[in-house]
Amino acid sequence: MKTIRSAAALALVGLATVSGGAAAQDSGWAFRLGALDLQPANKSDGGGPLGLPADAVHVNSKLMPEYDIFYTINPNIVAELVLVLPQKQEVTLRGTDIGSFKHLPPSLVAQYHFLPGQQFDPYLGAGINFTWITSVHLLNGAADLQKTSFGGVLDIGGDYNVDKRWFVNADVKYIVPLQSDVSVTGYGKVTTAKLDPMLYGIGVGYRF
Repeated sequence: MKTIRSAAALALVGLATVSGGAAAQDSGWAFRLGALDLQPANKSDGGGPLGLPADAVHVNSKLMPEYDIFYTINPNIVAELVLVLPQKQEVTLRGTDIGSFKHLPPSLVAQYHFLPGQQFDPYLGAGINFTWITSVHLLNGAADLQKTSFGGVLDIGGDYNVDKRWFVNADVKYIVPLQSDVSVTGYGKVTTAKLDPMLYGIGVGYRF
């Protein structure tokens, strides 16, 4: 351990000598902490073995914390990993509360930045979302949901660069499709809930 510490110290001294005391280069990594407003489309198929009307299944909107990790591949191309802690959602059927589920919905997005290095830097992005559903408690255990969903992500937003390190960000993401088959004991699949949400985000970031 002592040898490792000594080697690390020598490496740091060597780096400082080479740089001549200049400020460190950007690592390419950045982190953002913000708030995300989830607004599901709440579409669902009608008919099926229970004869449900169209759009009978609704999932609540939700404001949640958002954690983003960015890596700048080149001045115009930035990769973003969107992370959210597992969230509990309430479900209603024709206006009646039927239970809840939890979901974990990470997304990986590639952004094209139009004005890198400028104070305001707008961008467009596209990527992929994976949503994992757990802790399903619907109709006292009589109903279940498909546990996984893959969908595309469209992204539009902008960074306002306060200085070289700190920035404020706002963006809008659209995930499609984000859906789950709903099954009921004794009936099988009764409908497909199509959430296809809009996500409105705002946050503060820091570049390393």
